[in-house]
Amino acid sequence: MKRRHFLRTAALGAGALAAAPYILPSGRLFAATGARRVNHVVLCLFAGGVRNIESVKMNDGNLMPNMLSGGSGISPDIQGGMTPLPSPGGTPLQNFGTLFREFRYKDGPTGHFNGHTTAVTGQYTLVDLNLKERPERPTVFELYRKHSNPQESAMKAWWVSNMLGPYPFLNYSKYPGYGIEFGANMMAPTQIISIPGYETIGNTQEFPQNDANQAEEMRKFLNQNFGRNDFIQGLNSADNERILRSFIRSRFDRAFQGQYLDPWGTGTMNNDMFNILFAEEIIQEFKPELLVVNMQDVDACHSNFTQYCDNLRKADYAVAHLWNTIQSTPGMANDTVLIVVPEHGRNLEPNTLVDAFGRAALDHTSDATSREIFCLIAGPPAVVKQNQVIDTPMGESIDVVPTISWLLGFDAGIPNGLLKGSPLLQAFV
Repeated sequence: MKRRHFLRTAALGAGALAAAPYILPSGRLFAATGARRVNHVVLCLFAGGVRNIESVKMNDGNLMPNMLSGGSGISPDIQGGMTPLPSPGGTPLQNFGTLFREFRYKDGPTGHFNGHTTAVTGQYTLVDLNLKERPERPTVFELYRKHSNPQESAMKAWWVSNMLGPYPFLNYSKYPGYGIEFGANMMAPTQIISIPGYETIGNTQEFPQNDANQAEEMRKFLNQNFGRNDFIQGLNSADNERILRSFIRSRFDRAFQGQYLDPWGTGTMNNDMFNILFAEEIIQEFKPELLVVNMQDVDACHSNFTQYCDNLRKADYAVAHLWNTIQSTPGMANDTVLIVVPEHGRNLEPNTLVDAFGRAALDHTSDATSREIFCLIAGPPAVVKQNQVIDTPMGESIDVVPTISWLLGFDAGIPNGLLKGSPLLQAFV
């Protein structure tokens, strides 16, 4: 019997053994057919193309000390060009869960939109995708909202992306029987931060105090993030629309008042850090059951290897900050599983570009190294195995959505054959 078929059968069989409803620690009641392991899952796409060589296989030093154990600071050969960050402190995130060091993005082009689509649909895309079309298969947001019992609102499902382009198309698909009525609320925070009059993220310039400008920016934000009809029709109820408008307006108020200049006090906020900041504000405001957030600034590696490494450090810091926010938010603390995984890796061999420090740049063109990624799953010790490292090749990108569906208990409702992967049961108690 193949491993995937065995694991899927075992998981379904285990769920069927629970013959009676039970109550989760949060007090929420679930029937045996929809047994939850936790009430909240946050998927963080450590995106932009992260090579294992600079992350989980970093032999000299550690570019990601907030997430990974080992290493004693940045190695001298890479230290030049690094932005100072506060001392990490605390316990590395991998101690709170399981690290799959040899995860794989196995099939399909190693493009960012392909990788993101695989991560949110649980399906490999074997050709380059049309960047102006929604996925062919249902997204994790649709599966969650349609197959949860009771059905959940879009206020409980969020997709936070650090750029627009094709990424708003990932909140719901064109698959028959799914679509907008089961989609997620989508936000691109950099649209709020990067407004006219604010030249670059993180500078010291004040936002313009102009109500007309603010209203126009908010109008464009709603149209681009939610679509002209999505925000009002299909995705959110009228009551939820009013709540969302108020939430978004308050963020524009903060931006125009200069409150996002350096909110973490690091002196070095980039797009990824702002993206995580807004994900945290969504967590604190709405306590979503399913939240997916991405970070893509490491894609600087196409031309600047040093900036790639620097942005790896900032993304690592942001993930630790996200984890701390989760653990300090009532209703989410000790009831949330955080999954961190790149969408794909980067090439073994460099391209022809060299940065100011003499370091060669890297692309991602589907060589074997660009398919090597990692997956870190952290969560409560009663749910996730703590401080476990799996060094052998195990797990694929298409296993993330089945893992989320298993954790949130909507796996039993998903039609057979719709997902090809299996829950990553090795990570769980």
